[in-house]
Amino acid sequence: MAKSVNDKTDINLDIFDDEFTDPEHKSYKLYNFRRPDKFSKDNLRALRDIHREFSKAISLVLSGYLRMRVEIEIVSVDQLTYEEFVRSMPSPISVGVFEFEPLSGQILLGISFEVISCIVNRMLGGVGNIENQTRELTDIEKALAKKVINIIIKSLEDSWNAIIPVSGKFISLDDNYQSIQVATAGEIVALLTFEVQISGKHFGLFSLCFPYPVLETVLGHLSTQHIFQTKGLVASNDERMKMISKINTSNVDLRVQFGQCSITLDDFLQLTEGDIIKLDNKVQDDLIVKVNGEKKFFARPGTMKDKICVKITDVYDEMHELLRNYF
Repeated sequence: MAKSVNDKTDINLDIFDDEFTDPEHKSYKLYNFRRPDKFSKDNLRALRDIHREFSKAISLVLSGYLRMRVEIEIVSVDQLTYEEFVRSMPSPISVGVFEFEPLSGQILLGISFEVISCIVNRMLGGVGNIENQTRELTDIEKALAKKVINIIIKSLEDSWNAIIPVSGKFISLDDNYQSIQVATAGEIVALLTFEVQISGKHFGLFSLCFPYPVLETVLGHLSTQHIFQTKGLVASNDERMKMISKINTSNVDLRVQFGQCSITLDDFLQLTEGDIIKLDNKVQDDLIVKVNGEKKFFARPGTMKDKICVKITDVYDEMHELLRNYF
């Protein structure tokens, strides 16, 4: 009887051990209480998609603003603790603190010294050189850096508006992360890192840090499916009017092409007032109107209040222009 009891005990122990050693029977998963994953993989992919569009937009904005080629590309999206994030950042570094109303909490924008020194040099009339030795910015340089950071925040706000309407608000500018406390040491943050190329020869980084509490209320919107769906939505009338008001003040180059002809360089150099140049257009032919160098309309010449003008007759059609040359 004792032997049978011992045998039964051995069997029970074997079954007990098998439940924990056989991978097919595991009903638990690993959980790191020190560093839990609060952002899903879909959340991180959505953040990458949003800021990929942002990187394209801000590249164009800064290129136009600085009048030099600026290329910005997102290189990584990670989640880590705030303490790990702060320890991984260099010093000194220009750190812009801002808010996205109505989201709660503050967001950090860090720009490496290589990038900010190049931009400031350009804003002060230089060619955009990078200083070899890192240092803290002067008061004048900080004022210029704030202006650039506000431009970046505005472009970031436009990219986020496709997901949720937000309003960016600049808070402060610091020289390092040690004096900034926007989250507790163990709080999880989403860190987005961008590579910056200026004029194809200067390189640097800037980063965006979103603490989890800032994005907690909008995690439902941070999915690739939601972003895909919202991209196909038709703009409302208010959005169209806002867009029109933004581009309404843009200057465009408008030219009317009266005709063409081919002459020698010698004939061109001998032209004087009163000479007549024979163009390939006929009197009854429509003229071509170019907008920023692109053919856009057909028009007829005339006068209005003693001024030469043209009247738009139709939208430009390449086939129509080709056919008229045969008649």
